[in-house]
Amino acid sequence: MELRRYALMCLLPCVIGRAGAVETPMADAAAHAVFREADALCRADDGALWGASLCGPMMLVDAASRELKASQQDAQGALSARGAVFVGQLPPDALVANTAIDWSGTRWTQLLWPLPQDDARRRTLLAHEMFHRLQSALPIARPAEGGNDHLDTLDGRYLLQLEWRALAAALSANDGDARRVALSDALAFRAERHRRFPAAAKEEAALELNEGLAEYTGVRVGNPTPAARIEAALHDLRAHVDDRSFVRSFAYATGPAYGLLLDQAAPRWRSALGQHARDLGTLLAQASRIEPALDEPAMRAAANRYDGAALHSAETLRAQHRQAQIERNHARFVTGPVLRLDLRRMRIQFDPNSVQPLPGSGAVYPTLRLTDDWGTLQVTDGALMQSDWKAVLVQAPATGGPLLQGDGWSLQLAPGWSVVAGARAGDYMLKAQP
Repeated sequence: MELRRYALMCLLPCVIGRAGAVETPMADAAAHAVFREADALCRADDGALWGASLCGPMMLVDAASRELKASQQDAQGALSARGAVFVGQLPPDALVANTAIDWSGTRWTQLLWPLPQDDARRRTLLAHEMFHRLQSALPIARPAEGGNDHLDTLDGRYLLQLEWRALAAALSANDGDARRVALSDALAFRAERHRRFPAAAKEEAALELNEGLAEYTGVRVGNPTPAARIEAALHDLRAHVDDRSFVRSFAYATGPAYGLLLDQAAPRWRSALGQHARDLGTLLAQASRIEPALDEPAMRAAANRYDGAALHSAETLRAQHRQAQIERNHARFVTGPVLRLDLRRMRIQFDPNSVQPLPGSGAVYPTLRLTDDWGTLQVTDGALMQSDWKAVLVQAPATGGPLLQGDGWSLQLAPGWSVVAGARAGDYMLKAQP
């Protein structure tokens, strides 16, 4: 998984990849079997989907030991050949995740061991991450990343889940009329969400044209038949319903659904992505010649088709709990004393399922690992990432020295850095020593 503005490495594919995985040693033969499977997938595609081959260097990494096994030699010779694989160790400053990574002079598809046992989930993950290795070379325009904070509000979550339900109905429909009704409903819920939240269309498109297209690629390339692809897309629509937050994970559900529906309506739709950033819903509405009805009676009738009343009640209760969480986070990271860590060349690992928007300030990440010039930050109970991604804030430290610690975090300072007083009484910040 990649984001464009910074070298971010997000852990959601790790969560998907490890679901159903069994903790077994990473034997050379098992690693080689994964490399053969990935090679078979990309050769079967042969560049048909994106006009370029998905094949390329791949590494499997054990997150605990940092042991790696690779499909080929790295450019700088850090790996050693051992039978059919190449073996080595990732250095401590290298982040590990399901992602694309530049390491030792080579661009890799990196995957965490163990991979899913389920064949469909594993193949989808392989193709998803192979797309990310290729992604930067593809002519796909997308807007700058946004926070998608609206997807943590009552209306945003409600309309998104109605859209998911309608997309599932469209994918499952056995006749054209039923499919068109479900498509119209999905596009109406999406259009209404974008109407209520003016920044939503641009912010959602940024993630859908990144992670959404990657997961669509995983579904298309990783599953051999149209029926298997639909089942994989339906799995993605079901898998994220229980996510604590949708702000970073929604595109894994919408991307494959819209991609497969666009394959049916306009098989050459992918060629339009290089012209300028395109919203997948708009592309589908144009290809299907659907003008969604947004008047109140039509929206109410559409919601009733997907058990909207019960969903709204559940989301209302969640909104009440969310308000209490916002107040707690505001006290911890806005009004309370903090340590500010300015970001320079940061690399980050986090779980997008757990991100908690904090309106007006940014987003709270319950867990993350972040490295920058000043050292390595490990968070186990909350850090605030500012909206502009220029700084991360943790509660003021309780201990000093090279290993700083506070409530739910620790920071290993790099040589040449120290903690100094911040702008407010009780605040701290980092400063490079002259």
